[in-house]
Amino acid sequence: MQRTALGSLSLTVSRQGLGCMGMSEFYGPRDDAESIATIHRALELGVTLLDTADMYGPYTNELLVGRAIAGRRDQVVVATKFGIVRNSAPSARGVDGRREYIRQACESSLARLGVDYIDLYYQHRVDPNTPIEETVGAMGELVAEGKVRFVGLSEAAPETIRRAHATHPITAVQTEYSLFAREPEAEILPTLRELGIGFVPYSPLGRGFLTGVLSSLDDLDESDFRRSQPRFQGDNLGTNLAIVQQLAELANEKGVTPAQLALAWVHAQGKDVVPIPGTKRRRYLEDNVAAIEIQLSGDELERLDGLGKAVGDRYADMSRVNG
Repeated sequence: MQRTALGSLSLTVSRQGLGCMGMSEFYGPRDDAESIATIHRALELGVTLLDTADMYGPYTNELLVGRAIAGRRDQVVVATKFGIVRNSAPSARGVDGRREYIRQACESSLARLGVDYIDLYYQHRVDPNTPIEETVGAMGELVAEGKVRFVGLSEAAPETIRRAHATHPITAVQTEYSLFAREPEAEILPTLRELGIGFVPYSPLGRGFLTGVLSSLDDLDESDFRRSQPRFQGDNLGTNLAIVQQLAELANEKGVTPAQLALAWVHAQGKDVVPIPGTKRRRYLEDNVAAIEIQLSGDELERLDGLGKAVGDRYADMSRVNG
């Protein structure tokens, strides 16, 4: 497994991480035994960056990751997040970036993960009611205390990133990025590269769309959150499937899977780009890791760039992103 510096602050990670969210929620039934086996296989393959959050489950994903890494702490860069607050209503969401909340959230995550420190601690969503300087300042206090090594942001706008970085160095920013979702190219990526901040794309396979496996909502479990997302609705679904069909044709020409080709495209965007494709199955993990070795020619990149991005918003409620 290739390794790379994530940002300019000496955090070294594998060129591809593993998103663990779907192991506990959002993508159909759980299988904890297979999920733990998938994490162990990832470590065997040299994947070091494991991505989770307190709100996944909620809370159960951190517990799962903690079980999986017990006795393997020195092999893992643990990334988790705080800031999205959930209550008993599954769809209810709040955001909290207050100093006192951050400290409480961090202590809880440390306990669930069974670790003494968090390698990369993200603010999951920007709190519009709390100055980013207060939030990141509190995260910096956790670094000074040794409870956190590096600080990150998720779904933050360029100006917010600048203000945050001026308060305490930001190591990584996470947002959705793939052949389907290329919005970060306009402002986010240039800002990160100017400031020396690493980029961690989540959903680099378009929430599974770019695997070529999905053809209708009937392919999804009743509990799958994608059933309610705009890209999977009405005419959007047909338009987006047409893009995937073109991807599949190109992948067939190259002798790889659509998922591998989509991931290879993300890797080709720069060594400061570390995608975290999620899976809860070993066979998909192994396919994803193999994408790192795929080289794309200039002509192939041009053809992939020409596929066009997905239609439909990334989330049903876009007010909760890009703060």
